Amino acid sequence: MFKHILVPTDGSELSQDTVRRAVSFAKEAGARITAFYAKPEYPVTYYGEGVLIDTTSPEKFAELAETQGQEILGFAANLCQEAGVPCTKLTATSDVPYEAIIEAATNSGCDLIFMASHGRRGFTSLLLGSETQKVLTHSTIPVLVYRSPS
Repeated sequence: MFKHILVPTDGSELSQDTVRRAVSFAKEAGARITAFYAKPEYPVTYYGEGVLIDTTSPEKFAELAETQGQEILGFAANLCQEAGVPCTKLTATSDVPYEAIIEAATNSGCDLIFMASHGRRGFTSLLLGSETQKVLTHSTIPVLVYRSPS
């Protein structure tokens, strides 16, 4: 049924567990994976009269973010390789991860987004929001939400 799965990851333990499940799912379905990481935008930090206090240049920040993204995606790529599941790594710069996830899935021709749920409930969920909830709300591509048993 599903042949191309987008798996967004942020490198957290929950996200890594979700990647493991996604690789297993893809192997059983005969699907391929696009592992995705949304890199943060350059943080422009001002103080007082517009004095910049962040000394990292935008170029250096972008380089560090890309390096971090490739390390995070390397985890998914290694699991895919071990399982014999074709994998592509993809990063995009965005401070609105849910939009970047949907755009990546659409542009990559994915027919499923496989992502984690942090399992927050009640007022905490309302305050913090959820990238997964936003993807579910805005995506026209099916979303499989993996909820860790712990």
